[in-house]
Amino acid sequence: MKDLLIATLEPLGYPIIQQGSLAPEEEYPESFFTFWNNSADGNEFYDNEEHSYIWSFDLNFYSTDPALVNQMLLEAKALLVYNKFTVTGKGHDVMSDEKTHTGRGITVYKIEK
Repeated sequence: MKDLLIATLEPLGYPIIQQGSLAPEEEYPESFFTFWNNSADGNEFYDNEEHSYIWSFDLNFYSTDPALVNQMLLEAKALLVYNKFTVTGKGHDVMSDEKTHTGRGITVYKIEK
């Protein structure tokens, strides 16, 4: 499912990095997405088996351009919804480890049958 999330976001043209995978000495790209898989919980239980899974991801966008942070997160949401992901709300502010970058995040869900 991570690959599907990444493939869906690639047309936006920004790097997509798993949260925490940048090396300490590595510089932040000027603008980029990060993601983290919160859970992949079972769903639709019958006959003592799981028949689907609900994947939950945190998706964040960071940039040196604060206006782009808001715009790109909404563009990502539209693209994800078009590709049958579930995304609610307009996002929330997220912390940045770099003074030069600001960020916003959304929670993304995908049902795997």
